[in-house]
Amino acid sequence: MKPGKLITIEGGEGVGKTTCLRYLGAEIQRQGMDLWQTREPGGTALGEALRHIALGHEYAGMTEKAELLLMFAARAEHIHRKILPALQAGQWVLCDRFIDATYAYQGGGRGLPQDRIQWLEKWVQAGLTPDLTLLMDMPVKQGLKRARQRSVPDRVESESISFFEQVRQAYLARAAQEPERIKVIDASCELDDVEAQVMVVLGEFFARHT
Repeated sequence: MKPGKLITIEGGEGVGKTTCLRYLGAEIQRQGMDLWQTREPGGTALGEALRHIALGHEYAGMTEKAELLLMFAARAEHIHRKILPALQAGQWVLCDRFIDATYAYQGGGRGLPQDRIQWLEKWVQAGLTPDLTLLMDMPVKQGLKRARQRSVPDRVESESISFFEQVRQAYLARAAQEPERIKVIDASCELDDVEAQVMVVLGEFFARHT
């Protein structure tokens, strides 16, 4: 059986990932692929519990190292229990955030060393990387305005504008390093224009891989 593909959606707060996931998932299914959608941190019972710890305000003073390790603990369980079995069964996996978020938030935002993240990535993921990543990008202030109108900010969403500027720059740096995998979508456009950008990227990906 031909293995499935791992597609991830990345971006800062309020960039429209949820909307993108909805029509991206619909298009993948329209193309005849068996699709499973998930998120990080999360995707398993343990992962969702760790998400609550990592993002909730109960542990607002946790250290940067603890936050990083929580993300990788959730990812280790996610990969072992769900992602790899799905891919091996031929399913396409669509994931709301993955490894690039760790480099952006814990690396860029928290300032943790890249080499430590790389070591954990190598150990936990054992070579598993997304086949395609869509990076939804927009100015930080615009995204935060959207996000804070939508819901009460969680622990990470409550960080400063400078934190999210560092997150955005880390994401864009990743995209510059891996342009074949990470496709930047201008999420500040009207919704129809954003969807059109996403469909172009997905169409090119299907042309190469199906």
